[in-house]
Amino acid sequence: MIPKLLIALALAGLIFFLVGRKQKVQAAPENRPRLTNGGKEKATAKTLAVVRTSPETRMQESTLSFQVSQSQGSMQAAVPTITVLTETKQSIVGFGGAFTDAACFMFNEMPKDKRAALFQELFGHGGLNLNFCRTCIGASDYATHVYSYDEGEPDPELKRFSIEHDRKYILPIIREALAVNPDIFLYGSAWSPPGWMKSNGSMLGGAMRRHSLEPYSRYLLKFVQAYGEEGVKIKAVTVQNEVDTDQDGNMPACIWAQELEVDFVRGFLGPLFQKEGIDTKIWIIDHNYNLWGRALGSLDTPGMLKYTDGIAWHGYVGDASKVSTVHDSYPDVSMFWTEGGPDYTNADYGTDWCKWSRTFSNILSNWCRGITVWNLALNEVGKPNIGPFPCGGLVTINSQTKEVSLSGQYFALAHFSKYVKPGARVLCTSQSGQENSLSRVAFVNPDGGKVLVVTNSGAATAVDLVEGGNQVRLDLPADSVTTLRW
Repeated sequence: MIPKLLIALALAGLIFFLVGRKQKVQAAPENRPRLTNGGKEKATAKTLAVVRTSPETRMQESTLSFQVSQSQGSMQAAVPTITVLTETKQSIVGFGGAFTDAACFMFNEMPKDKRAALFQELFGHGGLNLNFCRTCIGASDYATHVYSYDEGEPDPELKRFSIEHDRKYILPIIREALAVNPDIFLYGSAWSPPGWMKSNGSMLGGAMRRHSLEPYSRYLLKFVQAYGEEGVKIKAVTVQNEVDTDQDGNMPACIWAQELEVDFVRGFLGPLFQKEGIDTKIWIIDHNYNLWGRALGSLDTPGMLKYTDGIAWHGYVGDASKVSTVHDSYPDVSMFWTEGGPDYTNADYGTDWCKWSRTFSNILSNWCRGITVWNLALNEVGKPNIGPFPCGGLVTINSQTKEVSLSGQYFALAHFSKYVKPGARVLCTSQSGQENSLSRVAFVNPDGGKVLVVTNSGAATAVDLVEGGNQVRLDLPADSVTTLRW
């Protein structure tokens, strides 16, 4: 009896010890950072790299540490919460700017050593890493003069076609950028076909004529082939910059009726590219968000989806949410934002980073895969310019000293392009509180690293960033853009 009693007492003591230890462990507060994965992953400390631009700082670096998430009742005073979710959306091609004739002219005016340093800053992997760039097929409004590759009397056989104009400084400048970043995705947009293809006989304003569709398809083919022979691959073309305006004849422009653009793509350009083995993508619209109905109607047309890879958008009129409307109907058609730039006459030209960061966040939250800002460079009075608009460059190159100054758009773009890598995917997020002054967008890079850009265009505030089982309180200065990486 005694041995059995001793064994029973020992077992009871062991059970009491184990139960008490379990309760003690459950009751102990967690005091180390951890990231949970549905309870399946052990806690691991996470440090966030922080980069901030504000009125007091430019791209200032610091670090923060995640802490374990707490219930609202045990947290500090309540602040808005941004939660990074696991669901992903579109992949990112990249960020960049336009190699207009004007921009290339200004780059070409710089001393070679200063230009080389600037190109490392703009295109280098240690700089802004700009890689989603646009060039003009003939003159845009930002050019030294009006030109096409076949101007003069009607030439339906394109015997006069020549890109000689571009060999002077446009192609050399693009090649220098490609030498710094060979991964640049370069696409071309035409502001106008040659004047003889149009109703008014001029590159300024006017409209496309149906009987010019066939020679114009060969004109674009020749452009792609000629650039390829110069070592510059054109990876996509847009049929027409801003299809729905003639700009009152004040600059190179051309109205394309919807049915003409559709018939051109499905009946001429698409089949011609296919026949010639050209893998250059075709994008349509290249105009404002308010043309979302036209985009849907065009894609609805039989034969268009066979040749249409994407839609190019501008944000001058309408709302970026309409891009999502089009995407929801045609999820396999890519969306891109292809133009937008600052006004050099605005007092905040050099400090409007919040405006542009909010713009970029909104674009990327509505399924766009790439962002191209307008002129990469102009001079201090927005020249060269043969059009009516007072645009400024992403950077300004002083016409006399050749010194470089940076726009607010430059800093906004840097907060994205330096850290969001090609192939990254947009991550879904949610936000509670201060929707009017705070905007955000998150990404997961191909290596698994995560990026969050938060813009605060209001007064100084704080937010709680939550991901999985982790949280961190982030102080946001007034008028600031903050990029976090972990």
